[in-house]
Amino acid sequence: MTLGARSDSDSEISSIYPQDGQRPVYLDCNATTPVDPRVADEVLTYMAYEFGNAGSRTHEYGQVAKARVTQAREELASVVGCEPAEVLFTSGATESDNLAVLGLAATGERIGKKHIVATQIEHKAVLEPLEALQRRGFDVTLVAPTGGGFVEPETIRDALRPDTLLVSVMGVNNETGVIQPIEAIAEVLQEHEAYFHVDAAQAFGKIIEPLRSRRIDLISVSGHKIFAPKGVGALVARRRRRHRVPLEPIMFGGGQERGLRPGTLPVALVAGLGTASALALREHATRAERAAEIKRDALAALDPLGIVLNGDKTRTVPHTLNFSVPGIDSEAALVALKDIVAISNGSACTSQSYDPSHVLVAAGLPRQQIDGALRLSWSHLTGEIPWNRIVERLGGIRRVENLQI
Repeated sequence: MTLGARSDSDSEISSIYPQDGQRPVYLDCNATTPVDPRVADEVLTYMAYEFGNAGSRTHEYGQVAKARVTQAREELASVVGCEPAEVLFTSGATESDNLAVLGLAATGERIGKKHIVATQIEHKAVLEPLEALQRRGFDVTLVAPTGGGFVEPETIRDALRPDTLLVSVMGVNNETGVIQPIEAIAEVLQEHEAYFHVDAAQAFGKIIEPLRSRRIDLISVSGHKIFAPKGVGALVARRRRRHRVPLEPIMFGGGQERGLRPGTLPVALVAGLGTASALALREHATRAERAAEIKRDALAALDPLGIVLNGDKTRTVPHTLNFSVPGIDSEAALVALKDIVAISNGSACTSQSYDPSHVLVAAGLPRQQIDGALRLSWSHLTGEIPWNRIVERLGGIRRVENLQI
């Protein structure tokens, strides 16, 4: 299918969001994005018509499937400036994170490098594999962020040791939207042999140049954060001086993806991820501009509530806003707003837990501020947002709680 064969009009694409007034406005894009209709067209084509197995080499169906997978590698590679052969397809960023962290363990044990540096604000998809390695005898240093939610490159430098095997720092925090200084960290690592992994679930296709640093060895990608389907992602594993990152598989059977990720490739999902990647690169500037416009409107509308921002606003992506309203608990706010907007108070992956956000705790924020934190995240496709109703409803909660006091 030719990219862009479907109409690019805003009215047609934005129809994927509920605009009929019957459902809340969707403001939880950091949890997942809807599938872009142009991506959906591609996926359906490879599900219903070009359904061949990319591993079948003896007939046309397999050859067409293999060609589309090859094209998708090229489309992802263009976003981060790597070689297509350095792209491995996975089920999503969680699997990619696990492969990046756990896949290096055997090498670390073999060469006597069993120290890993990461940050306290990483996603659980990184933190929990690190806990597994600690049980195997690895030493893990988790660097604390500043109060603004970002990690200073100097703290990474200070944590490095001669036996450091891996440094893992996310590109953009999923809760606060704070961009981490991965380019500066890459510079810090120029004189060190440690492998550098970036969990780019929230960054891929949204911040471009930082992920193109050749000093970044491993990049985790998630399809459903960039308007592709759930269930597909990638791990970029760049060669260093022509040598592959010495990853070893954490699953076995079949030998696909250079033996690192066995199983029949979901060609339809891979095709969708490829198209979504190409669109993200092509439309990056206009998407960011629209998201920034929404953010300006949000800040202006919420200002009378005296909101406190969680995360340095000069370092956040334009499509995310994490804030607390003094005197309002986030759980009460979520209940009060549920018929107006769909939002969250943290990571969707830990939404069943009532523990305070480990990200905001690590930043050293006051407990009351943490308990009141709300995350709004939108995209270029988001339509009209009823800011006046949101502000009115939040103000009403605060009046009631003040009366109860």
